[in-house]
Amino acid sequence: MGDCLPKNGSRHDMGGQVVAFFDYSRLPILFALRYTFNMAEIGVLGGTFDPPHEGHLTLARAARQQWGLERVLWVLTPAPPHKRGQRLTPLEHRLAMVQLALQGEPAFELSRVDIDRPPPHYAVDTLRLLARQYPAAGLIYLMGADSLRDLPLWHRAAEFVASCAGVAVLPRPGVDLDLNVLEQRLPGLRAKVRWLEAPPMAVSSSEIRRRLAQGQTVEGLLPPAIAAYIVQHGLYRSDGQRPAPTNR
Repeated sequence: MGDCLPKNGSRHDMGGQVVAFFDYSRLPILFALRYTFNMAEIGVLGGTFDPPHEGHLTLARAARQQWGLERVLWVLTPAPPHKRGQRLTPLEHRLAMVQLALQGEPAFELSRVDIDRPPPHYAVDTLRLLARQYPAAGLIYLMGADSLRDLPLWHRAAEFVASCAGVAVLPRPGVDLDLNVLEQRLPGLRAKVRWLEAPPMAVSSSEIRRRLAQGQTVEGLLPPAIAAYIVQHGLYRSDGQRPAPTNR
C-alpha cells in the first residue's frame, strides 16, 4: 500500500519494529478526509452569548436541518480576545442563559471546551480541541454573514478554514460581501461555504443589551425563559449596578 507515514511524521526502530508517530499538525488533512467520506458532521456555534437570542437559535436550527448535522455544540467563550477590555456579563449568568436556550432542543449541547481551558480562546484552537473530542466527525462552523465578511481578520484564519469541514452561514440584513474576494484572501473557503435559508433577523446581542439598558422592548428577540432570567437577576441595567449572583 506504500508509505502511509505523514510527510512530517517520524519513525522509530523499537526492537526491529518500525513505529510511526503521527504529526498532529496534519489535522486539517483528517478534516478533509472526514468530509470526503461523508462521516458524521457536528455543528459548532461559538460566542460569548451575552445574551443568547433568537438569532442564535435560528442559525443553529437552520444549520442542523439543512446540513443534516448530528448535533450542534454551543461553545460558550468566557472572554474572547477580540472583546478584550469590554465589560462582559459574569460567566455564571451567560452559562445559565445558554442552558435555558438549549431546553427543549435535544440536538443542541453545551460544550465546555473553552470554559475549561485558560485563555486566549481562538476559534482555530477550539476546533483543534474539538477534533480530538470527536475524531470520527467533521466539524461545521456556524456563523452569520457579518462574521464571514470579517473572517480574514480572525487569528490564523487560513488554518481555521483548513480545519473545518464546512462553514454554514446565515445571511444578515445589510451585510454585503464578495465571496470571490474572500476566496482570494483565504483559498479554499468558497468550496466550504453553504448559505442557509431562514427568515432574516436583524438581531444582535449588543442591540439587545442596548434596548434593555434603555428600557425598550425586546419582544420576539429572546426566548421567554431568558427574558425572565434577565429580569430576575437585573442584567443589562443602565444604573451601573452589578447583576445579582445566582443561587447555584
